[in-house]
Amino acid sequence: MRAGQTGRAARVVWLVVFDGVQLLDVAGPVDVFDAANRLVGHEAYRLRLVAAGRTVRTGSGIRIEADEDLDASVDDVDTLVVAGGWGMDEVTADPRLVGGVARAAAAARRVTSVCTGAFVLAEAGLLAGRRATTHWSRTDRLGEGTGVRVEPDRIFVRDGQVWTSAGVTAGIDLALSLVEDDLGPHVARQVARWLVVFLHRPGGQSQFSQHLRRPVVSSDPIRAALDRVAADPSADHRVASLAEAVGLSRRQFARAFRAATGLTPGAHVELVRLEAAQRALESGRDTLAVIASSVGFGTEETMRQAFQRRLGISPGQYRSRFRDP
Repeated sequence: MRAGQTGRAARVVWLVVFDGVQLLDVAGPVDVFDAANRLVGHEAYRLRLVAAGRTVRTGSGIRIEADEDLDASVDDVDTLVVAGGWGMDEVTADPRLVGGVARAAAAARRVTSVCTGAFVLAEAGLLAGRRATTHWSRTDRLGEGTGVRVEPDRIFVRDGQVWTSAGVTAGIDLALSLVEDDLGPHVARQVARWLVVFLHRPGGQSQFSQHLRRPVVSSDPIRAALDRVAADPSADHRVASLAEAVGLSRRQFARAFRAATGLTPGAHVELVRLEAAQRALESGRDTLAVIASSVGFGTEETMRQAFQRRLGISPGQYRSRFRDP
């Protein structure tokens, strides 16, 4: 019976690896599929490490042995998983790897990537016009000239039979969702409990990303406005106030600010205040109301709305996850 059909036939999973692959990008999904096999009591998934060559050195220096070469027959491939890792410029420039992924994808029932493995899918032409995600540090680059509709805050994205995940441990979230799709929510929930992880992780990956990168601009008035906001996020930074401070009309300032930064003044101010609130929640013990006032949100409710809108979690949840012990 062909993999992917009903019955007890194993779904053959190809996990594509390469020199520089991140070990957790591979180990996370592998352990999810293995746990599913153990819980259902039969081989629901048959796991095969696949590479352009037999031995791969991971980014951490550990060597792993591939089960299959990328030139092997793809007749029985059900699910293709492309891991991520360091040196993706070199990986995506390897025609044998990219061509092998494209060939396997054409035969597979579904195609997936973990972390920066999305760049391999994009290079193989598998993400054009599709929604996708990758590690938060590379989402901007994934959308550059590729035709990919990047969803930067998602833990994983499913667009038809193509699934992509955010960085590193998000491969576990992706694999759990694949198990849920194949074997049902009960099995997926049991696997999540066994691995001591969320079945559906709360919030998006923005909660894990680094703090706001200050825009680099050449315009003196806009640079002065950015300095003003950064120096005191709690001050009055309405458009009228900032425009007056740098000697522009409101309309001139709003237009110039967006052209220079890609954001409206209000959106930038909110992000700066959000970053200040994150730092306060990570390192201090002030109440949420005190923090909201001190960073310029004014009220706890306004701060809560910004956290939900930008990070998908509440300030209290953020504090419980990231506060310094």
